[in-house]
Amino acid sequence: MSSQVCIDASVALKLVLDEEDSDKAQALWVSWVVEDIEAIAPCHLAFEVTSVIRHHVYRREISPEAGQLAFEALQAQGIRLVRPAPLHERAWALAQRFNRPTAYDAYYLALAQLAGCEVWTADHRLYHAVAEVLQWVKWLGDYPR
Repeated sequence: MSSQVCIDASVALKLVLDEEDSDKAQALWVSWVVEDIEAIAPCHLAFEVTSVIRHHVYRREISPEAGQLAFEALQAQGIRLVRPAPLHERAWALAQRFNRPTAYDAYYLALAQLAGCEVWTADHRLYHAVAEVLQWVKWLGDYPR
């Protein structure tokens, strides 16, 4: 088993916001800490999660204080942001192969493929678009509580 796991923004946000399956994301995170598995993500994870948290505050779905706490908690998670040299090309190729409307999600797939590790997502559409072919793509909804 790899000593790394790639997580996408949908899983990262469930670590700090009260959403459906947040309990699963937190249990999974604890299992990785216990097993000394490092969480990695492409660099744009920082932009995605910051934008989503800010959007929740703007729409008054969470208070500014809760948004600040979520932002700080996410920074404290220690997710290592990486950009290996062939990441852009691999993401482009995967986005084309699976006919994805944007390349954002393909970056998570590309990083996991390059790192030789699983990628975990809570994005049901992404999972179903690729899981039959890419068995190392894992859906958070399948993780036991």
